[in-house]
Amino acid sequence: MGGTIIPTMRYRDAPAMIDWLCEAFGFERHLVVEDGNGGIAHAQLVCGNAMIMLGSERPNDFGKLMALPSEIGNRETQCPYMVVDDADAHHDRAVAAGADVIMAPEDQDYGGRLYSCRDPEGHIWNFGTYDPWARN
Repeated sequence: MGGTIIPTMRYRDAPAMIDWLCEAFGFERHLVVEDGNGGIAHAQLVCGNAMIMLGSERPNDFGKLMALPSEIGNRETQCPYMVVDDADAHHDRAVAAGADVIMAPEDQDYGGRLYSCRDPEGHIWNFGTYDPWARN
């Protein structure tokens, strides 16, 4: 049995974050469904064959199970990793858009080059050239 894992995130200002994620990280809108109240019911953003799903934070039963980084001491319990062709160029694009770099690009012992940053709402993202699917 196989499957595909797609990271999902909640944001206070999901419409603004969609714009920012496209500008900073190179995502494109695949599907964006507004909720009728100025928020996002569901969105799918893609970059190459990578996808994330996101929506506005909501006080429903599922929303009560999730916390934004600012609500838990700016910590995370998980963070996405995305394979990129050039970690340094990607880093520069993210910095130009205002990403908070928490780990500058550096070569990794296991191979590849990696950097980590926070988006404007505090979620941690990792970007690197190491591709675990590639056969070496």
